Amino acid sequence: MKIGFIGLGNMGAPMASNLLKAGHELTVFDLMQDAVDKAVSEGATAAADIPTVARSGAELIITMLPAARHVKGVYLEDDGLLAHVPKGVHLIDSSTIDPMTARDVAAKAAAQGNPMLDAPVSGGTGGAQAGTLTFMVGGEDQEFAFARPVLENMGRNIVHCGAAGNGQVAKMANNMLLGISMIGAAEAMSLGVSMGMDPEVLAGVINTSSGRCWSTDTYNPYPGVIETAPSNRGYTGGFGMDLMIKDLGLATEAAKATGQPVVMGGLAQQLYQSMSFEGHGHLDFSAIIKRYMKGEE
Repeated sequence: MKIGFIGLGNMGAPMASNLLKAGHELTVFDLMQDAVDKAVSEGATAAADIPTVARSGAELIITMLPAARHVKGVYLEDDGLLAHVPKGVHLIDSSTIDPMTARDVAAKAAAQGNPMLDAPVSGGTGGAQAGTLTFMVGGEDQEFAFARPVLENMGRNIVHCGAAGNGQVAKMANNMLLGISMIGAAEAMSLGVSMGMDPEVLAGVINTSSGRCWSTDTYNPYPGVIETAPSNRGYTGGFGMDLMIKDLGLATEAAKATGQPVVMGGLAQQLYQSMSFEGHGHLDFSAIIKRYMKGEE
């Protein structure tokens, strides 16, 4: 399939690479020329700008962008996709943004004859590279059926979450829970170790008991417990604390709009925000444990 791809960052670049490996023809655009050059070296065609991607003959255009303002710019501005893309071209946005923006952009796209899905992902850069991402997809049934084979070239779990915007709802709820559970894991591990428990023994007990969760058995925040976790490499790489703050902000803003209380989500946002304020925002979000470990700041 001829596919346009806009946004070749830490997630978008490996996603585009997997599409190329699957035999698709890609026309790509990114503001960072090095990212474009790398994709071209793998077989993609470079586009000079967004309108060029829109008019490239692509049957499907995928975007992976940092935030809602970037999505609005790429889709809605005068030099954006919707101003130049032919009717009938399918659109997928895999950025993590608020559901309201996703629904607004999808409605504008549909009004001019361009069916659109919101399909944010979970699985991190490792999942993007391995092609094992989870896609949480919002949009019409027939559009999901069209896009699924393409998404399966980049992910292992492709879940239709319902109408437009529901992919973002699922991602938002999942990441809020992740942020909360990591703080719980950090508190529990730090408490146990401070009272004389060996961290590996404590993690083993938790991970065979009712406290087990992804934040303890796969991404444990205590150093020396999980070899592949960021806690074993100084909390570098992984999912940045500032990105977690962004996602928790989406959840709290959505909660305001709907009148739904998210007490734990709001508290989690403030805890991560305080760590970022102190200069730790570039670290993996599991570095929140520094708040609880003696001798750490």
